[in-house]
Amino acid sequence: MTYNIIAFGELLWDLLPEGKALGGAPANFIFRVNHFGNNGRLITRLGNDELGKEAMERVKEIGLPTGYVQVDENVPTGTVDVFLDKQGIPDFTINTGVAFDEIEFTSDIKELASEAHCIYYGTLVQRGDKSRESLFKLIDAAPKALKFCDINLRKDCYTPETLHESLQRADVVKINDDEIMELGKIFTLIGTDPRSYGEDLMMRYDLGILLVTMGPKGALCITQDGEFFYDSGYEVKVKDTVGSGDAFSAGFIHILLKTGDVHHALNFGNALGALAATTAGATVPISESEVMAFMRKYYV
Repeated sequence: MTYNIIAFGELLWDLLPEGKALGGAPANFIFRVNHFGNNGRLITRLGNDELGKEAMERVKEIGLPTGYVQVDENVPTGTVDVFLDKQGIPDFTINTGVAFDEIEFTSDIKELASEAHCIYYGTLVQRGDKSRESLFKLIDAAPKALKFCDINLRKDCYTPETLHESLQRADVVKINDDEIMELGKIFTLIGTDPRSYGEDLMMRYDLGILLVTMGPKGALCITQDGEFFYDSGYEVKVKDTVGSGDAFSAGFIHILLKTGDVHHALNFGNALGALAATTAGATVPISESEVMAFMRKYYV
């Protein structure tokens, strides 16, 4: 079965010291789910400028449908200024007043939502009032869809209120181990580690599934039924970790929709995230059969 999956959020350029790179978790996520044969659609907004036109061409090059990529005549395409501090550590500024802050909810999007099996969204896109309101309308228009929230605590791009609203609307939440510790401080969660914080978060927001990624240490999963799963990390030759977390999310959702098996979904998502880290960039194709072969080889 082919699943209708929507990703709502940012598409932007990372302006690195060595040049620019197109980024955005929603696009990376949709690239992966579509490569598994699903019917994924990206809802985002670009400026009618050179960076926007270049981004649109790049989206087409990697095979993503562009029917819901909006173009704004008044504000520029999203950018992130990335620089190195005095210690050589990367720092960044996600520029405001850009197109992905102004995503509109249209009648076409409402119709798309009515047929969705899953809606993927993050927290960065909610910093703008217009996009946040459109996201909530999208979620309300898809009562039967699984809501997957990918929490990213980007500097100056979230508030306790937007985090609360995101969690309230979610069925599945993904967060990394550092960020759940920060979430513990924000919401005064009960616990001392990612698992205990996660269990408290599950109860407070009546979540169906919580996923905590831990980089090379693997990932854990807690379900509403009280089940706990852990999948250890894979020893791979890392080339580029950009997009690995998005690959994890896509792999997890693909298998969850396909089989309903949470444990298998966790294993598959973790394996896909590891394989993605062995490639340069976030959009090198990796097939479902390649992931399964990697898992079999690793566990034999």
